[in-house]
Amino acid sequence: MYPLPRRLPAVPALLCVVALLFTAAGCGTDSEPTGSRTTGSADTADSGGKGAPPKAPTGSLTWEFEHIADFSGELTDVAVLAEDDIWAVGTENNGESNAHLLHYDGTQWKREPLPEALGTTDYPPVLEQVGEEALWLRPQRYEEGTGVNPWARWDGTRWSAVPNPPPGTVGDFEAAGPDDIWALDGEQTAQHWDGSHWTTTRLPYDASDLAVVGPDDVWAVGSRSTGPGTELSGERYSQPASMHWDGTSWKSVETPQARFEEPIPPEPSAGLGQVFALDSGEVRAYGNNTFNHGEVENEPADEYIRLRWDGSKWVEQEPAPGGCTLRTPVGQDEEGLFLDGNWYLTDEGRCMKIKRHRLPLSTGARKGSNQSLWLKEIHRVPGTDEWLGAGHVQVNQSGDPFGAPVVVRLKRGG
Repeated sequence: MYPLPRRLPAVPALLCVVALLFTAAGCGTDSEPTGSRTTGSADTADSGGKGAPPKAPTGSLTWEFEHIADFSGELTDVAVLAEDDIWAVGTENNGESNAHLLHYDGTQWKREPLPEALGTTDYPPVLEQVGEEALWLRPQRYEEGTGVNPWARWDGTRWSAVPNPPPGTVGDFEAAGPDDIWALDGEQTAQHWDGSHWTTTRLPYDASDLAVVGPDDVWAVGSRSTGPGTELSGERYSQPASMHWDGTSWKSVETPQARFEEPIPPEPSAGLGQVFALDSGEVRAYGNNTFNHGEVENEPADEYIRLRWDGSKWVEQEPAPGGCTLRTPVGQDEEGLFLDGNWYLTDEGRCMKIKRHRLPLSTGARKGSNQSLWLKEIHRVPGTDEWLGAGHVQVNQSGDPFGAPVVVRLKRGG
């Protein structure tokens, strides 16, 4: 599967607890580096102009600045085709909704115009890597009643129109290759691209996320409002749902129910918001059981759902240790899992916090500022063991708070 890590799926409000916002607060170093907000190389940002950064402890993981953009805002998406072919989309906090398209060609980062083939948009578009050298750029928001919305594709040299973009409003998008692409279209339909045309399929229940395990082996998760466990006096109690594509049709898969003990809190709802396929083929699903808070006293705590497919049924996952307990996976390498919030779980069960450095003073971040790193996506650089992430550093300080759009590179100690 080309894009090893996953984009955060769009989930309904009841699943917002498990939406994967990559947050990491208060994990800066004690040193205050200096450097250029425009170039923002890792060495410049870390060293403060005094030489190479200190050697990382053996086994440690640190996000180091690869690029710091020269505007206040955030990077909302990134795609890594090669070490010298990286694309990112960002937005600037200037009161307008215009998007920035950034490109790194191996020598410098430059702002590029949005492709004409994409048409006009007031929202930052979404990057989708569909092959080793193919990149699609699609609208984030869709014009109602306009039929097919234009997409653009990058072939390594130029942008052109995608000749046959999927119809409708696309949600989660998963490409196992240029001729095997799945996309959620609405709440209960999915689109499949086989290299020549799109085929629409109907899902048994509302779905919020997809995972492609292999050819004719696809999972979708979401929630259902009918069937066992959904009956509740005067209202419905939605339940977790999972579905599997076997090459012919989508079939409902029995999924453990979730229910609060009596007295049941108001407006309860349970569902799955993410499904993740490990390189081994194992499939995991994540969700929560929640309710409308603030209406009664002595409220119960929200319950987190962590499931694993054992080949024949869904079973509870073994809990992860420490700060990894409630984290969900966003990527996998040969040694473990990257988790949301800048955490890492090794295959041996060791839970690690991925550290980061503070912004250079030249960005306007003061020594006393509070800084937190929020990453929207991480990607492995093809053909290497290198990983890049993109998002922003939020700088909270009196009088001049701002967000610094950043690309970061993972450094391994030892």
